[in-house]
Amino acid sequence: MQKVALITGICGQDGSYLAKLLVDKGYRVIGALRRSSRQSAVIPRLEYLGISDYIELIDFELSEFSNIVRVVQTEKPHEVYNLAAQSFVGTSWEQPLTTTDVNANGVLRLLEAIRTFSPDTRFYQASTSEMFGAAEAPQHENTPFYPRSPYGVAKLFGHWITKNYRESFGMKACSGILFNHESPLRGQEFVTRKISLAMSNIAQGKQDVWELGNLDAKRDWGFAGDYVEGMWRMINAENMDDYVLATGETHSIRDFARLAGEYLNMDLVWEGEGIDEKGIDRKTGKTVIQVNPRFYRPAEVHLLLGDPARAEAELGWRRGVDFPALVEMMVRRDFDAVKADRLTF
Repeated sequence: MQKVALITGICGQDGSYLAKLLVDKGYRVIGALRRSSRQSAVIPRLEYLGISDYIELIDFELSEFSNIVRVVQTEKPHEVYNLAAQSFVGTSWEQPLTTTDVNANGVLRLLEAIRTFSPDTRFYQASTSEMFGAAEAPQHENTPFYPRSPYGVAKLFGHWITKNYRESFGMKACSGILFNHESPLRGQEFVTRKISLAMSNIAQGKQDVWELGNLDAKRDWGFAGDYVEGMWRMINAENMDDYVLATGETHSIRDFARLAGEYLNMDLVWEGEGIDEKGIDRKTGKTVIQVNPRFYRPAEVHLLLGDPARAEAELGWRRGVDFPALVEMMVRRDFDAVKADRLTF
């Protein structure tokens, strides 16, 4: 029997890569998205991956329980991957109620609908390293959580309610605590894509300088295409549990920008400190990057570094793309898109 998978948030980076993985495995894939997202970048991303003709799109709203129930009752999917969220950490301080409704209560609505109307469905919840926040690094499955944003707090509820439903009702449910994962499909609102796109514009004379926030913030960055395979391994494990997916390495925003510049034939050197710091291309003497405190977060997460040892040992998961290759992949794609004036997402 052909497996059926329902992916919420299919219009995002992870949803698109996961959809390709499942299509390649022979799944029937249903993409659940908000009606307002039908005019977004969902089709270009799926087209970029060559799978747009293989995805069934349906209207779906995590804030509307009756809508969730109808979809679950009608489709009774074998697997549900909940990747939908208010995804921007910075926005969560401006929209904490919306963030909580979608990222916390939305998970509960999904779990209740599955428990009541399709109890054999397997469920994957997209948790996040932002739940660790200020916790001591490296962070693993048993590290105490210390979220530093409304986003992290709401995601922590989604994480714990998934665990609670697994333990309370025997549901086949798990959470993936994924550290930062990027790709050429990343939205332009995220700092890594902001850097790859801005540096590509600067390299082609279409922009003079780019502003960033805290250059010292360190993250554990991997490739999204590797991480969606980890999601699939988690949801199909015989004994479902929660796992950390990470690279075990950490790099600063400054490191990402420097490496992006290197691939574009820039030699960035850094002068000044704090809000006065600037990234200057030694070859031209021009300031390429400067700091704008407007992009600082009210409560900063200074260091995220994950330990994927348990996922590697128990799931057989491995990352395939290292940090330099990830940066190069993103910069090359954006450079070509800027050059062709064909930026589709």
